[in-house]
Amino acid sequence: MKVRFNTTIDAQLLEAVKIVAVKQQMSVSQLIEDYFRTIVRRKPARKKNLLDLVDRLTPNEAIIRQSMEKNVFYEDQKEKYGF
Repeated sequence: MKVRFNTTIDAQLLEAVKIVAVKQQMSVSQLIEDYFRTIVRRKPARKKNLLDLVDRLTPNEAIIRQSMEKNVFYEDQKEKYGF
């Protein structure tokens, strides 16, 4: 059974959605319904492993730069004092 669903959406976004609907030969209502189905059917996320989270971190340039500066300092000291 279908029911009417009213919502408010940004006018420019609606125009873009209408273009997508035409390209896919679907109605806007069908696009929305299909999207809602994908949300409802999503599998629950598996527990995240700490290493997976670390892998997704973006490197902080300041930390990398600091690390490189330390390495340069230690290399200079190594050459200077023969460590």
